Amino acid sequence: MFTLDRLRALNAVAQHGSVAAAAAALHVTPSGVSQQLAKLEREAGHELLVPRGRGVRLTRAGQLLARHAERVLAQLAQARTDLELLREDVLGPLRIGAIPTCVHALLPPALAVLGEQHPRLEVTLREGEAEDTLPQVVAGDLDVVVVENWADRPVALPSATTHVTLFSDVADLALPAGHRLAHRRVVDLAEVGDLPWIAWTAGTGCHEWLVQVLRAQEVEPRISCTVGGYPTQLALVAGNAGAALVPRLARGPVPDGVRIVATRPALNRTIIAACRAGEESHGGVRAALDALREASARFTAR
Repeated sequence: MFTLDRLRALNAVAQHGSVAAAAAALHVTPSGVSQQLAKLEREAGHELLVPRGRGVRLTRAGQLLARHAERVLAQLAQARTDLELLREDVLGPLRIGAIPTCVHALLPPALAVLGEQHPRLEVTLREGEAEDTLPQVVAGDLDVVVVENWADRPVALPSATTHVTLFSDVADLALPAGHRLAHRRVVDLAEVGDLPWIAWTAGTGCHEWLVQVLRAQEVEPRISCTVGGYPTQLALVAGNAGAALVPRLARGPVPDGVRIVATRPALNRTIIAACRAGEESHGGVRAALDALREASARFTAR
């Protein structure tokens, strides 16, 4: 009922005043327009047109239906435009996943850029570790994810994804200010065997990374606190609860009672943005990668 071709024929007659003029505008024959209008009248149950001189006049029912037809066709045209923009430009839903340190430090400026440059994007953000977010990219539940890649614990990137490196980061050692090594500029991790450690929640990649790093230096970590969030870890260090390894990206103001020192060996990581292979140059994904690069450049410069 009320197919687009029939609504289009009525709309053309309403605009041009005759079947012949409507047929010329639609690039069809006058008989083709007349057939569409006859079918539309039967479906509507009302007379839609009456003769007027060499043209036609819309009845009240015809005028009413023509107004609806105009709105329907305009909405359809907008839908086509939006779909073209989705292919060429940036709009619609964009789902981002990111590790906690990047949610805290990198995503706020990146989302600000996206909001300013692409106001028609509908961005949602989900916090999660790489082991959770990368499978969601492959499954199509996330569009872009930001993950970390430690030099001594590389992340396994699925073959169905592609990635860009955003910047390099370093983790430093956070010690209580009164610790015997707190005056040093660089500390061998093998020397820090007398303190308990503050780590992320057991089972997370960050927790496993800390254990792996210390065991590589022949230090068996005594983990006293497991908490998410580096600001909380630093507060616990200030309270003399132990030591922590804190990436620079995640480090805000250092509380009183904490000393930050470099480590030997250096603990390097790269921050990576990943998406499904083939989508890195399209629409919102492209815009997200550009915004993440811009935010990363600001961090690197700082």
